[in-house]
Amino acid sequence: MLGEYRISGRGAAEIAADVERAVGTGELRPGQHLPPMRELAARLGVNPNTVAAAYRSLRERGVIETAGRRGSRIRPRPATTGREQLRVEVPAGGRDLSTGNPDPALLPGLAPALTAAAEVAGRRPVLYGDDPVDADLARVARAELDADGVPADPLAVTSGSLDAVERVLTAHLRPGDTVAVEDPGWGGLLDLIPALGLHAAPVGVDDDGPLDGELRHALESGARALIVTDRAQNPTGASVTATRARALRAVLRDHPGTLLIEDDHGHGIVDLPLHPLAGATRHWAFVRSAAKAYGPDLRLAVLAGDPLTVDRVRGRQRLGPGWVSLLLQRTVAHLWTHGAIDRAAVARAYGARRDALVGALAERGVAAHGRSGMNVWVPVPDETGAVTRLVQAGWAPAPGARFRLASPPGIRITVSPLTEEEVIPLADAVAAAVRPSPARTYG
Repeated sequence: MLGEYRISGRGAAEIAADVERAVGTGELRPGQHLPPMRELAARLGVNPNTVAAAYRSLRERGVIETAGRRGSRIRPRPATTGREQLRVEVPAGGRDLSTGNPDPALLPGLAPALTAAAEVAGRRPVLYGDDPVDADLARVARAELDADGVPADPLAVTSGSLDAVERVLTAHLRPGDTVAVEDPGWGGLLDLIPALGLHAAPVGVDDDGPLDGELRHALESGARALIVTDRAQNPTGASVTATRARALRAVLRDHPGTLLIEDDHGHGIVDLPLHPLAGATRHWAFVRSAAKAYGPDLRLAVLAGDPLTVDRVRGRQRLGPGWVSLLLQRTVAHLWTHGAIDRAAVARAYGARRDALVGALAERGVAAHGRSGMNVWVPVPDETGAVTRLVQAGWAPAPGARFRLASPPGIRITVSPLTEEEVIPLADAVAAAVRPSPARTYG
C-alpha cells in the first residue's frame, strides 16, 4: 500500500505532519492509499480516534482525499506539491514561454514612486492604530471602481490577489464546502482551494467567460461560492462580455446566498471594458491587483466588497499581519495617480503579440484562444506529446495540466517574451507539435 514507507507519530498532529512531510519529499506519491484507520492505529499503538483526527486534518489541508469504501489516498495534486511544479525544463538557447510573467520592458520604473512614498513616511511615520488603508490609494481606487460600475462599498488592502481570495473564502466558508471555479483556470487558485479543505466544482470557460449553464449546474449541485476572472483570464485570455455578464447575474440572482469573488488582475493591461457581477449576491468581493501592470513584486491588491465581508477580512487581518505596508500602498497610489504606465499602449502591445500568434496559428489550421491579457491557450489532442515536441524544437510552453480539472488538454503560451520575428517560427513549431504522430509500419 505504502511500499517501504512507514507512517510514524503518537498524536494526531505528529501523524499528519509525518504524512505531509513524506508527500513533500516524494516518499509518498500521489495516488498511494493510506492504511485503514484501525490498522494504522494498531500499528502505532494509538486510539483509532487519533488516526481519524490526523486523516481529517490531512483532508482539510488538501493532502489526502477519501473515496468512501476505497479508503484514503494521497491526492493526485496534494497541496504540498503545487501545480507550479508541473513545468518543463527550458533547453539551452530555448525560449521560456511558460512563466505567465509580464514583459519587464512594459513595467514602470519604481524609483520616483518609492522616493515619494519614503518622503511621506519621513514626515509622517506609520504607527500602530493608524488607518490600515492609505487615503490616496483608497481615493484613486474608489474613483476607478465607481467608473467601472463596482458598488460603492468598503475597501481593504491585501498582499496580492491570492491573499485576497483566501481571506474572503475563509471569512465565509468551512472545510468541506464547494467552490465553483473556471476550468481551465488559474493554477494557484486550484491549489489554494484543496489546501483550505474546500472542494472545486469545475465550470467551463469560452472566450466570453464562464458558461452560465455550467455555473447554474454547479450552484444547484451545492456550490456555495463562485470565483470569476473578469478579464485576462489565466490561462485562456477570456474576458466576460456584457451578454455573458447578464446571463451570469441571472443565475446568481436565483442563488443570492452564493459568495461571489471577482478577480480583475488584468486592470491596466487590458483595453476591453469591465462588466462586473459585484452586487448580484448578498456577499461579494471584487479584487484588483497591481501585479501585472506594475510588477509582481508589488504584492498589493485592493479589495472592495459588501460591509460584512470587508469587515471580516480586515478583522482577521488585524490578528495576523495587521496591515499591508503603508509605504507600499503609497508607492502604488503614486504609480496610479502619476500615469506611471500608458495603459492603452501596454494593452496594445500585449494585444498585438496575442493577435499575431492566434492569427498565425489559424492560418496553419490550429485553433487558439486569447481575447485579452498576456496568454494564449491552445487545445491539443495529446498534451504530453505537444509539450515534448515543442521543447525539442526550442520552445517551452506551460503544460495545460497546471490549469485543468475536467477540461480537455491544452498548452498555455505566454506572449510577453515574444518578438515579432519569433511569431512565425513559433506558430510553425506549434502546428507541427499538435498534429498526431505519423503511424508506424513494420515490415
